[in-house]
Amino acid sequence: MEKPILYVKSGCPWCIDALAYFESKDLDLEIVDVRLEPARMDELVAASGQTKTPTLKHGDFVVADFDLEEFETALAQSPEARIELGL
Repeated sequence: MEKPILYVKSGCPWCIDALAYFESKDLDLEIVDVRLEPARMDELVAASGQTKTPTLKHGDFVVADFDLEEFETALAQSPEARIELGL
C-alpha cells in the first residue's frame, strides 16, 4: 500500500499539531501542502469531500479536518487502519 498522505496548509495550527504528532509516532507520510501545491486541492476534495486540513488519507481510511482527539477517535473506530498505520 502507498504511503499515507497528510494534506496540510502552511500556517494552520492544527496541521502543525498533526505534523508533530505523526513525527513523534515515526509515521512515514507523504505531506502535501495544498497552499504550495494548489493543483492537489482537487485530490484533497476527491478524497474527503472538503477543503479543510489537516486531512489524512490512507487507502479507504480518511480523517478530514481533525484535531488530535478526533484523529484518535477515528483510529479507535477503525482498528484495521490503526494496525496498518502502526499506531
